[in-house]
Amino acid sequence: CFRALCCKGPPPPRPEYDLVCIGLSGSGKTSLLSQLCSESPENIVSTTGFSIKAVPFQNAILNVKELGGADNIRKYWSRYYQGSQGVIFVLDSASSEDELETARNELHSALQHPQLCTLPFLILANHQDKPAARSVQEV
Repeated sequence: CFRALCCKGPPPPRPEYDLVCIGLSGSGKTSLLSQLCSESPENIVSTTGFSIKAVPFQNAILNVKELGGADNIRKYWSRYYQGSQGVIFVLDSASSEDELETARNELHSALQHPQLCTLPFLILANHQDKPAARSVQEV
């Protein structure tokens, strides 16, 4: 049929995956998601509560819940874990020893959480361009 040859119709739907993005304040979660969404790096403001971004890829769409990393917000992270299919943990590889220890504790807590412990984790050691950045082995 001529119609079938010239009219391909809508593309097939891409699968969608729900991820949660966590890390301490200033680790670069918002910058990472802005970069993945091809948004301007100008005027990036730290996330106070949470934000949701759809990150399109050729084969899939990632719906990412970015959770703020301030002390007073981290205790509420677990309320947003339900339905997640993966975790992005962002840490500042150039942070102080105290902040790195706090990040380790938060990562271990997330790895042991019943709603996350079976999910794939991506651990991103951000700020590798800074002079004080630690290597992957040091992190």
